Amino acid sequence: MKILKFALSCVLTVGLLAACGTSEENKEKQGTGGEAPQEKVTLVMGTSADYPPYEFIDTAVSDDIIGFDVDIAMYIAEKLGFELKIQDMDFNGLIPALQNNRVDFVLAGMTPRPDRLENADFSDIYYVAEQMIVFKADSGINSLEDLAGKKLGVQLGSIQVDLAKEIAEEFEGVQIEERNKITDLVQELKANRIDAAIIEDKVAEGHLNANADLAAFIIEEEGEVGSAIAFPKGSELRDQFNEVLREMVENGEMEKLIIKWFRQG
Repeated sequence: MKILKFALSCVLTVGLLAACGTSEENKEKQGTGGEAPQEKVTLVMGTSADYPPYEFIDTAVSDDIIGFDVDIAMYIAEKLGFELKIQDMDFNGLIPALQNNRVDFVLAGMTPRPDRLENADFSDIYYVAEQMIVFKADSGINSLEDLAGKKLGVQLGSIQVDLAKEIAEEFEGVQIEERNKITDLVQELKANRIDAAIIEDKVAEGHLNANADLAAFIIEEEGEVGSAIAFPKGSELRDQFNEVLREMVENGEMEKLIIKWFRQG
């Protein structure tokens, strides 16, 4: 009997110790709040980092992608409790990346034009800009009529492609030249391989300030053409992002970012 009592005592003691050990492990996992801390879900943002001040790399400072769109994405991700990873790629590869689930959303100064709406869902418009014709100052180009018979450059896959086609339909002999990056267009202009390029105003301003030999004028368009965030079809993120975008407008955060990236200096 003594042997049996001793054996049962050992079993109970081991059981209690094991229970205590489990409890301590749970406390460590749960933290002070009593619940296990959950790792943040990482969202992958697709962008084309050649579009200052929306998204670009200031190589003189670091290799990080910065800009207006990046600040918007960081604000939204923090507000919704997500980690953010930014993936750089050519602009014309952004919508395919959404469709192939390589990215969770696209923030790249993208306009929700009809063909894109067929392949992606878009947020509310978060910024409205104008388009400019950029050219060499000594080229003799002063109006859209002067583009007749000229080579007009645009970024591949951009809304400017459609605008260039409209110009080509109106003025005889306009040849459309597409390039992957805005910086490619500027280099082509300076090398006289194209005569003009269509670039969004805030993006063009940076290149105009850096290149005294370039000039530009605004293209008069009907209606507003703005930028929105793109998501895979049916993504639940769209409504969540829209809620934060509206909040940013209401609390003045969006205006702060606009002043920071578009109106400073």
